[in-house]
Amino acid sequence: MNRRLIIRVLGAILLVEAAAMLPATLVSILYGDGDFSAMAVSVLIVAPIGLCMLLIPETRSGDHLRLKEGFIITALGWLLMSVCGAIPFMLSGQLPRFEEAFFEAVSGFTTTGATCVTRFEGFPRGVMFWRATTHWVGGMGVLVLTLALLPKLTGRTAHLVKAESPGPSLSKLVPQTGKTAKILYQIYILLTLSEFVALMICGLSPYDAAVHTMATAGTGGFSCYGASIAAFNSVWVEMVISVFMFMFGVNFALYYRFLIGERFRAFYKDEEFRWYFTIVIGLILLISLFNLSFYENFLTSLRYGIFQVCSIMSTTGFVTADFNQWPVVSHILIIIAMLIGSCAGSTAGGIKVIRINMIAKMSRRNIMATGQPKKMDVIRIDGKAVEEPILMQVAQFALMYIALVLLGSFLVSLEGKFDAITNLSAALTCVSNVGPGLGAVGPVENFAGYGISSKVVLSFLMLFGRLELLPMFILFTRSAWKKY
Repeated sequence: MNRRLIIRVLGAILLVEAAAMLPATLVSILYGDGDFSAMAVSVLIVAPIGLCMLLIPETRSGDHLRLKEGFIITALGWLLMSVCGAIPFMLSGQLPRFEEAFFEAVSGFTTTGATCVTRFEGFPRGVMFWRATTHWVGGMGVLVLTLALLPKLTGRTAHLVKAESPGPSLSKLVPQTGKTAKILYQIYILLTLSEFVALMICGLSPYDAAVHTMATAGTGGFSCYGASIAAFNSVWVEMVISVFMFMFGVNFALYYRFLIGERFRAFYKDEEFRWYFTIVIGLILLISLFNLSFYENFLTSLRYGIFQVCSIMSTTGFVTADFNQWPVVSHILIIIAMLIGSCAGSTAGGIKVIRINMIAKMSRRNIMATGQPKKMDVIRIDGKAVEEPILMQVAQFALMYIALVLLGSFLVSLEGKFDAITNLSAALTCVSNVGPGLGAVGPVENFAGYGISSKVVLSFLMLFGRLELLPMFILFTRSAWKKY
């Protein structure tokens, strides 16, 4: 194992994180809420450590990155980034306990949006801005951002992007991985600025617009208000955020194809997007109909149905209604949306629509093969045959995903504090990086009631979910740490 290379890349990640803290530091100066020292000291701690790690000399053989090392760097990078990201929360005194600050940082970077914050009034705006920044940095991926800023850091950078990118395969937009990273972030920034302007037009202050734009872009869901988006009580704000939550759940490769001349053909020709769009519309209509008894008319039910479906499917986690109070059938549909998530190559979590599509086609093929055992249909996505090893990987991923949710719910149940629905939904919402769950971790509640052990378990569930299991599993294997 090239340990020097791993340390150098981790150092670069910490430097990027320190740079990401600077806007929040400026916000702390602007508003003068007393959190400047917390942000400034955090930068002064993280930046020198990152610089010292980055300056470690190269090995004689040069920086040649293997796939296993890519997965290890990814897992260690996200862990280290979360530990350092917790520093402002502790120094500011808002979350002085490490396990709570770590939980909050992990939730931010993994774009989960689950929180331990119980009091939003008086929360310093600089630290709150850092809280939202973690969503924006983690949404597209810190390694993608690092490669966009430092493309010559190491060779074979595709291994890093592959280990961090959501979805069953890596789709390079151009041959060079560094250029692909830059293109992705250019699209990301363009969409972010578009939403920021739209929310300003809707009447939000620059601060509120920036915080909620970053939370939407990363499909994270951290708000600076305890009531989340419901605090604005604005149909226009809800519709703008709903549209952008849906958009950030789309594979970013489609936006690139749109910009280079394919226009809307890039979307309606993409099978995963068609599935995504159909599932979202179907869930909106079903939940709006089932909630008719809860609201005075269909338009009101549709208003909250649109927002919550876009929020849960994109795994953003913003709320405008306490869906804990909705009918049980709506709860089941919400759980289904949590499991599915959005498209591969987006900033969202969940199993991903493309995998659900493959599993559905595999199930249909197996059922048809019962009556025609000699016939073996080839499964195709967008007209292209999918190799059997990929199908096997997809099936294994889904099985491991469900097993992780069940294991996580069992571990947090050992505390004996909450009921089965709360614990199961807490594990599911953390693995799927959604944020709110059901029961005592519902849309108007938080995760502060869990003990130290459960917060640590849920933090690791978020990391497993964001990195799509494999990098974290590899990190805990003995073979991963053997020298070559």
